[in-house]
Order: sequence, then structure tokens, then C-alpha cells
Amino acid sequence: MLTSNYMMSMSTRNQYLHVLITKSGGYHLKSKKHKSLILDEYCRTTGQNRQAVSAKIRSGQYVKSMRKENGQERQRRSSPYTNEVTAYLVKLWNIFDRPCGQRLKPMIKTELPRLVKFGEFTISGEMMEKLSRVSARTIDAKLKTHKEQERIKRKYTHLQHPLLYEKIPVKLASDQGRGIGDSIQVDLVEHCGQTAENPFICTVSVTDIGSGWWEGEPIMNRSGYAVQQALGRIQYRFPFPWREIHTDNGGEFINQIVWNYTQRHRIDFSRSRPYMKNDNCFVEQKNNTHVRRIVGYRRYQSKAECEILKTLYRDNLRLYKNFFQPIIPLIAKERIGGRIKRIYGKPKTPYQRIMDDPAMDASVKQQLTEIYQKLNPAELKRNLKRAQNLLYEAYCKKQKPAATPLKKVENFKKLTPRSATFLIAEPMAVQR
Repeated sequence: MLTSNYMMSMSTRNQYLHVLITKSGGYHLKSKKHKSLILDEYCRTTGQNRQAVSAKIRSGQYVKSMRKENGQERQRRSSPYTNEVTAYLVKLWNIFDRPCGQRLKPMIKTELPRLVKFGEFTISGEMMEKLSRVSARTIDAKLKTHKEQERIKRKYTHLQHPLLYEKIPVKLASDQGRGIGDSIQVDLVEHCGQTAENPFICTVSVTDIGSGWWEGEPIMNRSGYAVQQALGRIQYRFPFPWREIHTDNGGEFINQIVWNYTQRHRIDFSRSRPYMKNDNCFVEQKNNTHVRRIVGYRRYQSKAECEILKTLYRDNLRLYKNFFQPIIPLIAKERIGGRIKRIYGKPKTPYQRIMDDPAMDASVKQQLTEIYQKLNPAELKRNLKRAQNLLYEAYCKKQKPAATPLKKVENFKKLTPRSATFLIAEPMAVQR
């Protein structure tokens, strides 16, 4: 018997519910006891869920569906604002820099006659009256579809090298190797200030996940050739070979020049998911601590500034950060109720992590030890401050005369300590 009840069509169930409510003299005016009796009888007969039936009664959905089946559904009033009105609204929206409906409505009333006078629109008097009468809410409703289309166009643009993107696999942060040299994350930091107008200097920021070793190199443009040259210089300064590099989806990295460079040096190449910075999180962190906190957010574009950045990165910052700045790695995360407990490892500098790695070559360790013994962290810190002051002076020379530079610093030639001059003449060879 229950099987036959469950085979009732939805229209039959709605009619049965309507009859029960009509015979009882209504539902909402009854007491809780009478409502429960109606629900019990209906659920026992149809086998439907009690809460679902209660929600259906509250919304009146069963009555609406019955009207639709009987052809008694209320006809919607036709809107006077046709697609032609929408086309004019889209054009006005683009002219006035894509404002919302509340801001566009007063502009239509005041500026539309002037645009017609200037010959921007050929429009009838009836259409003029419709556009002047349209409300802000209707403007937003009519432009909603067009805005969504514009958003999709911006997000899903055509790739410049679609076949090359297919060759380079996508890897999450959890998929990348944690050993020293297993995965090298690469990113580009722009020093464009408040405008992205070319040309300006960029920093190629490179870090190793396993050790935390960081290197930076300034370039004058974002071309693939400049990035490839910077990667070659950075790889030459690294104390260990690269097995894989991981970048974002920018065209400065995903191009034939960088791809050929990785193939020549037998380096694996992977990339992040689009719009997912967490896949490149290790180098993103270094962009803040090693680049932005040191050189700031100013616009650098001259050759003098590029030379100062080269000295700052090569002779001071890389030595100070890699040999004397400990890193506390995140080992594991555990969820306990509504919070996440994070477990961290012991703080060690990148130099110490390389020295503690049993798989690292003994010649590399000896070379790093010789460099470490010749370095004075206090002197490196002073030279880093001098380079920052020189960079600020070079920046102020481009500005108006009102910009006052910092106090005069020592000569630029004094920036490189004698203990570190060998790093320029004899950079560390990569063990292959």
C-alpha cells in the first residue's frame, strides 16, 4: 500500500494538500495541534518528509505549481526597456567609466542631450524619454549580463603559447619537492611604483624550498631573454644544482626562450595554477622579506638604480640573509576543533641547513665554510644600509627639486667589503 502512495505524481500530491488545507479552514490560522494533525495525515498518505511539506506550505509553492499546471499563472508585465535600451545603456556605461546604476542615472539625465548634440548618439525622442526615466535598479539589472561577459573575457583570455602551456605541468605546493635543490621557486617583483608604464626595473626572485637559499637579480625589462640571462647568473651563484624550477603563469616565464634554457641545462619546469599564489608561496614570502622590505615600493627605472640593486643583491643582501638569517620551517598542521595547530621546526639559516644535509657534496660545504669565516654580519648590515641610501639618492635625482635626499653617504666603491670581493671575481661554481 505504501508503494502505491509513493507513486503519486507531484501534481496529485499538491491537489491533495490543497484539499486538506481547504477543508480544515486554512493552515496558518490553526493552532499547533491542528497543524500537526494536517501534516500527519498528509505525510502518512504520501510518504513525504514532514519538514519539506511544512516548507512547501509556508512558501505556497503547491498553489503556484497548481496554477501553472492549469494555465492560471499570473502573466508578467512586459518591460518597456527592450534590448535597444540595453545597447544604449552599455554605450553610456563605457563612456562614463563603467559606474554603478546610482551614479549612471544622474549622468544620463544631464549628459545624454549633450552627447546627442555632439553627434555621439542618433536617438529618437521616445528612446530619450525611456533612458531619462530608467531607474538605477533597472540599469544594474540590464547591465548584469554584459558585466558578466566582460568579467569572463578578462579572466579567460587566450594564452600566448598554448602548446607550451601544455608541455609545462601544473604543480601544487604539496607536489613540489622538499629536498635541497629539488624545487626552485621563481617569481618576478616589479618596481613600477604607482604606474605600470614601461620601462621599469624588475627583480627576479629565486628561492630553494628545501634550504631557503635566496638569490635576486635586477633586470631592465620583462622580456624572456632578460629573464633567461638573470636565471643563468643566479644559477651560477647557487651553491648546489637545480633539479626543477617552478614559476607562475606569466609570459615572462612561459616562453620559448626560458623553456629552451631549462632543456639545455636539463632542468624540469613546472608552473602554478592560474590565480593561485599559494602554489608559489615560498618565493612569495621572500618577495616581502627580502625585496619589498629592503628596496620598498618606489619606481626604479634608470641604469644607475639597476647597478645599485645589483650590488645590493649580489654583495650584501644574499650574504646577510643566507648566512645570518634563521628560518623556522612549518613541519605539520593539525586541526583541533575550530582551530589549526601548527608545528614548526628548529630555526636554522640556509647555510646551516645545507651544512646539515648528508647528501650535499663535501666540496660545496668546504666552499661555503670558507665564505662564512670571512663574513662579518655587522659590516654586511652597514653596507646594506649604505646601498639603501644610495638607491634613495638615485631615486631622488629623478624627482622634482623639492625632494630632499638623505644625508650624504660614503663612496659607492666602499660598499663591497674586502672579505666579500672574491664573490664577484670568483663566483661559486655549480656542482653538476
